Amino acid sequence: MFNLPKSTLVQKVVPKNAFDAYTNSRQKKAFTEKIQRITWLNKISFETVNLREAEIKEIQIFKIELKEKTEIKDILNIIEKAIPYHIIFSVDFDQEFYISTSVKHLHPNDEDSAVIDYTFKSGWLNIADNPYKIELKNNLDWVFQNFCEQLKTVTTNESNIQALVQAQKQHDSLHREIEKLKSEIARCKQFNIKVELNMKLKELEKMLKF
Repeated sequence: MFNLPKSTLVQKVVPKNAFDAYTNSRQKKAFTEKIQRITWLNKISFETVNLREAEIKEIQIFKIELKEKTEIKDILNIIEKAIPYHIIFSVDFDQEFYISTSVKHLHPNDEDSAVIDYTFKSGWLNIADNPYKIELKNNLDWVFQNFCEQLKTVTTNESNIQALVQAQKQHDSLHREIEKLKSEIARCKQFNIKVELNMKLKELEKMLKF
């Protein structure tokens, strides 16, 4: 789906029980009930695309085919934590899909497990209208950051992935505060308090634009 070179091709079905060691009984049931198939599509690394690495050693492309149209954040988190390399997921149902990928680092006490710092995610889209591109330039860190920037909702240009994550987290926090304030305004019956809340709302919305 990203028109990657043949050298990156893997096309291997990953059994759902490969993640049993990272799941409890409820999570195992979710894998069975929600997922039709997991396919490891591509591997982007120095060996496959001749791009140098820094922090990021490999980028994997996984396709998750669903039995029903639903978001599977918890399942993706399990896979992300189980696989130490960075993964770009295409989550598919029928002719629609969404993209999810996480910035993460190795667990300090367990090199076989990863810690998720932030997850970038798209909305549902038609597969034929995929707007996302993987540009194989510079180095693997640049490739991954460039892809994450296509999914960001914050208006900023950061020099590294950690700064991008921090900016996105601040943006998300501000957005949640705005939604909470809107609900508070809707419930408020006192005119003078409502005026104050609306003034605060305008200030937050102004901050969100920058």
